[in-house]
Parts: sequence; structure tokens; C-alpha cells
Amino acid sequence: MQTTTIKNLNNFTGTVLIPVFETYSKSLVPIEFQGVSVASKVFYGKKDTHYMIEKYDCVHIFIGLGKEIDYKSLKTIFRRISAQQKESFGTNVALVLPEQFSSEQVEAAISGLYLGSYDLGHFKKIEKHPFLNENFELALISKKDISNTISKAIKIANAQLETLRLVDLPPNTVTPKYLSNWANQSGEKYGFTVETLGFEACKKAGLGAFLAVGKGSENEPQFVIMNYVPKNVNTKTKHVGLVGKGITYDTGGLNIKTSAMLDMKCDMAGGAAVFGAMQLVADLNLPVKVTAIVPCAENAVDAKSFVASDVIHSYNGTSIEIIDTDAEGRLVLADGLSYLIKNFKPEYIIDIATLTGSAMGTFGHECAALFTNNELVSKKLQESGDAIGERLWPLPLWDCYKSDIESEIADVKNYSGKPLAGAITAAKFLEYFTDNHKAWAHLDIAGVAFGNDEFAKSKHATAYGVHLLTKFIENL
Repeated sequence: MQTTTIKNLNNFTGTVLIPVFETYSKSLVPIEFQGVSVASKVFYGKKDTHYMIEKYDCVHIFIGLGKEIDYKSLKTIFRRISAQQKESFGTNVALVLPEQFSSEQVEAAISGLYLGSYDLGHFKKIEKHPFLNENFELALISKKDISNTISKAIKIANAQLETLRLVDLPPNTVTPKYLSNWANQSGEKYGFTVETLGFEACKKAGLGAFLAVGKGSENEPQFVIMNYVPKNVNTKTKHVGLVGKGITYDTGGLNIKTSAMLDMKCDMAGGAAVFGAMQLVADLNLPVKVTAIVPCAENAVDAKSFVASDVIHSYNGTSIEIIDTDAEGRLVLADGLSYLIKNFKPEYIIDIATLTGSAMGTFGHECAALFTNNELVSKKLQESGDAIGERLWPLPLWDCYKSDIESEIADVKNYSGKPLAGAITAAKFLEYFTDNHKAWAHLDIAGVAFGNDEFAKSKHATAYGVHLLTKFIENL
């Protein structure tokens, strides 16, 4: 998508998008824009409304913003216009940016417009959205210099679009090898290094918990390690570590799932968020060092699958009793966390995963569950999430829950065996593998990574976490 900034619309022919803050519905004064008038009884800028007029060889779309607007709502409004009114878009679209728009609001509007080009029909013969036409140009009418904001907004949308595709594509396309190839290609394009450990390398390294999960699949597991180093790195440069769950499909293993199997291609949404964040961090050239690990595997059913009551050994030497093969995400994260801490020693660590139905049972689809041993990290993550509409809320890591992962035969067990406090006990299991790191956080995104909304008829990805992780890193 090409963008240009212009000061007026003289001689412009195309589609004009005009954001309007809410006025008084019974006002006698109409809403006017360069000779185009709309009576307040017809349209007065109420949130989630729009009004279209064809005049002067242009299609004018007035977009209601309501009285006040937050980042997420603004982004959704512009995504809706782009997705649902695309038949009104040619190759020329002009967006009029209100003078009172902050740079964050401009960012939300532009990235929302671009996100509206996403279509779930990856294998259908469909006409591309006008925004994806190489001749498409978005003109921006603004009194301010917004070139940097526009560039950032498009980069955010690009990273989120990539993440949407990764999660929504089927598991017979998105295998562990597909993800490792994607990481290598993205690293070459955006400027971060990638190392991938295949089966033999993982076996040699001692990544026993990770390999146990992938034993039943014909698709070789891939332990993907990414490193982004800023240009002017020095001793004061912050170092952030990310770990994302990359289970490309989860049958539950031999403890096979009895429901929701259709949605289990989304079990790599945490890993996809890390991939998207790495692309975005590098694309924005953020002055923070980032090391990210995504253990990619498929939890399948086969004669070689690991079984309940197995005792396996993790990367850090911990013995783990397997109570439930469907509690596999915490196993791959355990090895990812241990490997990250031992070999890279980052100052901050965040792991992100579609880990438990318990988190969804607690918060529904409104926010992710946050677990951390660091109050400052908790505050910064929540502030970052609130700013962009990717919300989190903390749950406890009290030691009274430690007994739920105690095993009689091994150091720990991977599941309490009780239908209680599932998200918390999963987090306590992960905490065991953090080596008492002082700034670790775990995000359980089971309820927010995949769901229903107005942009498709079936469940689909949200790209939750891409912007959140990047915002947190940027705010450091």
C-alpha cells in the first residue's frame, strides 16, 4: 500500500473517508465537508455508524466515532469500513485526519484500514482487496507531519496480518517445518538471525520435554531460536527474552480431546505472536535486544506417542511425571524457558501461550491471564495492553498451589489431576523452570487468540500479543 500526504482534495476523484465525532442528534446544523452536507437527523457521528454520499465524482463515507474513542475501538471501526465497504474503494482513497487526532489515533486508523484487507479465504478463488493492488494509493489529508506514524502503523498491520495467516492456515500447511522456514525468511527480510534445531540436534541438546510432545507426529519438531540485535547495542541495552508455544495441532495426544478439536490449529497462536513481534521489533529498529524461542511440534496420536504415567526429563534435568498428554504446552515451554535462561540470560522474560481452558473460563474472551513475580513487569504489561486494547489481568502465583505439581515418582508432574485452578497450576509448573528469574511473566491467551467477531463467519485468529509484546519492549 502506497501512502501520500496532501493538504486538500482539489481535483481528487475516488473514495473519501471522513471521521466524525458525535454531535447533537437534533441539531439543526448539518455536518458539512467541502460542499457535501449531511443532516444531523440522518447522521451525527454516533459510534459504529457510517453514511455514504456520491458527489463530485467521489464516494464520501462519513464514519461515526462517538463522543470519545479508544485505540482498539478506532482500529476496529476503520477495519470494518475497509472490510465491509471495499466495493466502494477503487485505487484511490483519501482519509481525512481530524486535527484533534493524536499520533496514536492516526496509527490505529491506518493500521485498522490495512487490517481490513485480510480475508479468511486463503484457498478460494477470490478477488483481492483493493488495498492489495500494487497501484493502490492512500492519500492522507492532514495539517501535521504524520509520515513516521503512517510508516509505523503499516508495519504494525503487516506483522499482525502475517500472524493472522499463520494461525488461520490449516495444520497440514502450517507444520513445524513451515514455521521454521517462515522464521528464516522473515529473519532475512527484517534483520534478525535464526537458528533451528531439528530432531537430532534437540536430542543431542537434551530437550527431552519438547521431544516427548512431538514423538507421535510424522512432522519433525523444530526448536526455533531468533536473535535481534539493535545497531547501536551497548552495555546499557535492555535484553528481552520471549518464548511462544508453537503446537501446530493439538489432538490432546493419547489423552485425546473430546471437544474443540476443530479449533486446535490455533494452539500455536502464542508462537505466532512471538514470530509477529520479532518481525515488528526488527522492522521498527527498536533499541532493545530480543531473543525469542518458539518450540514447534505437533501433538499427535500414534504408537510412538508419549503416554500418561511416563517419566521424562527436561532440558534442565528435571524429571517430569506425565499425568495428562493434553497438558503438553507447558512441557515445550518448560524446555524453551530453560534453554533461554541458560544460554542467553535475558533481563526480562515473557512466555505466551494458548495454555489452558481455565484462563478462558475465568476471563472469557475479554483479556488474557497474567502471571508474574515482578510488580514492575506486571504494571508495564498492563499499561501496554490497556493502551492498545490487548488487555491482561493478574492471577496469583502463591506457593500454596505448589502442591498441585508435586509428584511422588518425579520432581514434578505436568497436571494436578483436578479440575480446579488450571491456569494457576500451569503457571506454577512453568515457574519451576525459570530458575527463580526476577523478571518473568507468563501470558495465558487461550481466550483471546482465536474466536468469533464480525470479520468472518467462523472462528479465526486475532493476532493478540504481537502489538502487546512490541509495545512492552518499546516502552522499556
